[in-house]
Parts: sequence; C-alpha cells; structure tokens
Amino acid sequence: MAESWSGEFYCVKCKEKREATGEVKVNDKGTKMAKAVCPVCGTNLNRILGKA
Repeated sequence: MAESWSGEFYCVKCKEKREATGEVKVNDKGTKMAKAVCPVCGTNLNRILGKA
C-alpha cells in the first residue's frame, strides 16, 4: 500500500493554496514529495516533505 499525505498544496496555475490528498514518493536525491492533482483546475501539485 502506498503512503499518502493530506494537506495544503500551492497551485501555481490558480495562485492559491488548495487542500488535497496525494501519494508520497521519494525522488532521486532522497527527498520525500507528495504529488496530487488540483481539485479546481486539474494541474499537478507537488509538496516537498523533507528527507526520507
């Protein structure tokens, strides 16, 4: 089961903070990132969570 994270993401297209739930992934540098989709415009959202 994949780890998920729920909270505020900043949408670059809307220029506002949005509440969303996203899947947590670890990038090449070892940083945890939550990835979600904006509920208003459908743009991909990213949030950096810190070191894994």
